[in-house]
Amino acid sequence: MDIGTSQQTDEKLEALQRNAFAYFLKGANPHNGLIADNTREDAHSSIAATGLGLAAYVVGVERGFITRGDAIERTLTTLRFFDRSAQSEDPNATGYQGFYYHFLDMKSGRRAWDCELSVIDTALLIAGALASMIYFEGDRDGEPEIRRLVAALYERINWAWAMNDGPTVSMGWKPRCGFLRYGWEGYSEASLLYVLGLGSPTHPLPPGSYAAWTSTYQWENLYGYDVLFAAPLFIHQLSHVWIDFRGIQDAFMREKRSDYFENSRRATYIQQHYAIRNPKRLKGYHKHCWGITSGDGPGFAQQCVEGVERHFFGYGARGIPYGPDDGTLAPWAAIASLPFAPEVVLPSVQHVLDTYPEITNGSGGLSSFNPTFSVGDDATRGWVCDARYGLDQGPVVLMIENYRSGLLWRLMRRCRVMVAGLRRAGFRNGWLNSTEG
Repeated sequence: MDIGTSQQTDEKLEALQRNAFAYFLKGANPHNGLIADNTREDAHSSIAATGLGLAAYVVGVERGFITRGDAIERTLTTLRFFDRSAQSEDPNATGYQGFYYHFLDMKSGRRAWDCELSVIDTALLIAGALASMIYFEGDRDGEPEIRRLVAALYERINWAWAMNDGPTVSMGWKPRCGFLRYGWEGYSEASLLYVLGLGSPTHPLPPGSYAAWTSTYQWENLYGYDVLFAAPLFIHQLSHVWIDFRGIQDAFMREKRSDYFENSRRATYIQQHYAIRNPKRLKGYHKHCWGITSGDGPGFAQQCVEGVERHFFGYGARGIPYGPDDGTLAPWAAIASLPFAPEVVLPSVQHVLDTYPEITNGSGGLSSFNPTFSVGDDATRGWVCDARYGLDQGPVVLMIENYRSGLLWRLMRRCRVMVAGLRRAGFRNGWLNSTEG
């Protein structure tokens, strides 16, 4: 891949978007709109992937990947399913208190495995739905129904219930077991959760919940950068898919004289610096080859690699600089940092795709890879993930679009509940000063 001129860059970024967008076309059940968590056979649906898919349809219309009519039909199918799905304490329901289970059976739409009622994944689902509500603003062809359904789904979420009488939001709940014993602590993708919960007109979070959460933040200096710490790269990206944090500040960031967008820019540079230093001497790490985050890996195994005993992991959260880091790199995560630091990301995209073209094989977009892990075949030069994940492909589509046009950011700046949530969290300045809410 040769980045080339600005026009060539734009064309190649669109090609990456189109490839990732294909995941959501192929991975959706046409009967209920649920989107598979990954491309492996018999995968269950992830409600987070479904939310990313709803937002991706909006981008697809703008880019000509899908017709407006097809996007409306797909969106309505998804929203009608959730509107009509079973909400109760029954362990086989789809959700409860307006929230939904993390994984749902692709066909029945009922709870899969023994998974939790997920607060954060419901937030990701609703964020995608809200983007649809703002984008489809016409008066015909199903668009009014989209707006009505999204409002109903959002307004029935009982955010206050999810606090379990504590100061902050619980991570989830299970029937017969109750709330999970752990909650949100430290900076994370819960920024989106709190903003949506605070903005609710029906069952909002109390304003103090946000301050209670930010009081657990960890501010550090890494490689010369003062930064709000979060080890996996995706944390510095996921809320930014929908929220334009440029120039707006909550109390924490006003004190630090920064903002969350700048923080993500620094986190991107920290990733690059870590790869350059490569403290564990893992293969493939390079100033243009980085991206350490949550995702799939080669599996739990030990190998002696060039005289060093290495431990490898399956699906899990990887991060820097303290780990875990087993040599698994996620180029999709590097691309999702494009709006923050294009001067770092664009050369990295070129290097990775030129050096490891095998990561683009198969259906959909980019996959993770691990050059350090030996699979017994020198031709593969390490492990390459054999599946694509909705949580990987969604940010590729959406963050490339935010870099190219700012589409999702512009839409969500018009979302009254999002603006209200930001204000109640204490955000000020920037575009909020000229926005009604």
